[in-house]
Amino acid sequence: MLCTSVDDSKYLQNTASKSKNEAGLAPLFLTVLELLRQLMEAQIIRRMDQNYLSESDLDRAAVSLQKLEEQILHLCQIFEIDPADLNINLGEFGTLLPSSGSYYPGEPSSKPSILELLDRLLNTGIVVDGEIDLGLAQLDLIHAKLQLVLTSKPI
Repeated sequence: MLCTSVDDSKYLQNTASKSKNEAGLAPLFLTVLELLRQLMEAQIIRRMDQNYLSESDLDRAAVSLQKLEEQILHLCQIFEIDPADLNINLGEFGTLLPSSGSYYPGEPSSKPSILELLDRLLNTGIVVDGEIDLGLAQLDLIHAKLQLVLTSKPI
């Protein structure tokens, strides 16, 4: 495409920048990383409140969470992603992450985010049992039986 003016050139640069942010795996990858970081932070807070962690455990966890957050923010800079864009609005399901300061693990909230629901599931524990058949041309080619125990507590 041939640019006819400086304004056209700026428009193309802005469009390319927007499409770079909207497309690709970087935003999705960083969103999943931030979800996992906040989920681990919630579990650390729960264990801290229940006195399951020593002072040295808490110190190591705090340093690790801080480093992980810094790395996520650094990757956001590299990929020109606004960290606020990592919180996806899922419509009727609410948001992926709670707004800053609106959630404390173990305390109910009026409009829970997906992170809060996952945190509660991990705290309570859940067992998923299922079977999957994959096939082609009415032939069962792959059969998988799955049993998943998801919990934050040792089994």
